[in-house]
Amino acid sequence: MLVREVMTPDPLTVQPDDTLRTAQERMAACACRRLPVVDENGHLVGIITDRDVRLALNSPLVLRERWQDDMLVNQTTVEVCMTPDPIVIAPDAPVQDAADILLKRKISGLPVLEGDRLVGIITVTDLLGALCALLRAG
Repeated sequence: MLVREVMTPDPLTVQPDDTLRTAQERMAACACRRLPVVDENGHLVGIITDRDVRLALNSPLVLRERWQDDMLVNQTTVEVCMTPDPIVIAPDAPVQDAADILLKRKISGLPVLEGDRLVGIITVTDLLGALCALLRAG
C-alpha cells in the first residue's frame, strides 16, 4: 500500500504571514489539526498544528483577559509558531515508511510532496482509517 492511497489529497494550507486566527479557522473548516504552510509560490515552508497555536496563546503563568487573547490570535503570524522545513514523504512511498517516521519522530502528520509540489498530507488518522478498512476486509 502506498502513501497516495491513504493520504488526504490537496489539503488546505496557510501562508507564513497569515494570522493564527486564519489558521484556526481553516483547521475548523476541514476538521483537521494541522496545516501545511506554503509560500506565495506554493512551496512548502512549514507546518502548523493546533498544539502550536495553543502553546502560543495559553500560558499557565500569564493571566490575560479575553481581549488580549483576541489581539494575540489576530496579530500573531503563522510563521512565528510553525515548524519550519517539516519532514515530508513522497506519494509513492510505502505506507509503512510513513508510519515508521510518525512513530520514530512522535509526530502526527507528514506533508506529501511530489517533487516540490504539495499533493497531500498523511496523518495518524489516515493510517487508522486504512487499518480499519484492512481489518474489515479480513
